[in-house]
Amino acid sequence: MIKAIVFDFDGIILDTESCEYNVLQKIYKEHGAELPLEVWGECIGTHSDFFDAHEYLEKQIGKKLDRDIIKQQRVDIFQELIKDKGPMPGVVEYLEAAQHLGLKIGLASSSSYNWVSNHLKNLGIFDYFECIKTSDDVEKVKPDPALFSEAVKCLDVKPEEAVAFEDSANGAKAAKKAGLHTVIIPNMVTSHLTFEEYDLRLESLAELKLNEMIDQFSNKG
Repeated sequence: MIKAIVFDFDGIILDTESCEYNVLQKIYKEHGAELPLEVWGECIGTHSDFFDAHEYLEKQIGKKLDRDIIKQQRVDIFQELIKDKGPMPGVVEYLEAAQHLGLKIGLASSSSYNWVSNHLKNLGIFDYFECIKTSDDVEKVKPDPALFSEAVKCLDVKPEEAVAFEDSANGAKAAKKAGLHTVIIPNMVTSHLTFEEYDLRLESLAELKLNEMIDQFSNKG
């Protein structure tokens, strides 16, 4: 019996990943370089230290750049791109449906708590979440299962009683390792990745109603 749902944040609730990639592409092009999608996609869903975009750019153009200037550029362009974005399709409907069905709602993100909570508050959906686990709560982020394990523990449900929503290969791997039913919804920057193990793949959460999804997993036993 499904008793809880656990969301990833970046790319599932808010399309931060496409925005960040577009920001970097803009900066790279200004320097006559390019950031291949397959390179950027490998770091999605794990720790931000996994890939140094500044260092990669310097290697491509063969010279040093002012890291502080590039960092500020990234912040400024990102804020401009993200300011008018709302939740991803189907997210609010799933949150409302989960409450109606009496399901517990959690979140497991490799990003920081400040990043996640500030965006959730700006989107007006922070109060839906009973439990939020982020990189501040664990030693290892995704693909390690710790974030999902902590989330279901916090929600007081067994892993097999929860469904995870993920857009990245790292996240899906973490959710399956933790024992959750795993639904993947790849986006523009993750659709080319190889997802090793999952239970259901959707183009969008708007594609399938939550109660129908829950019925599918419940019928699997």
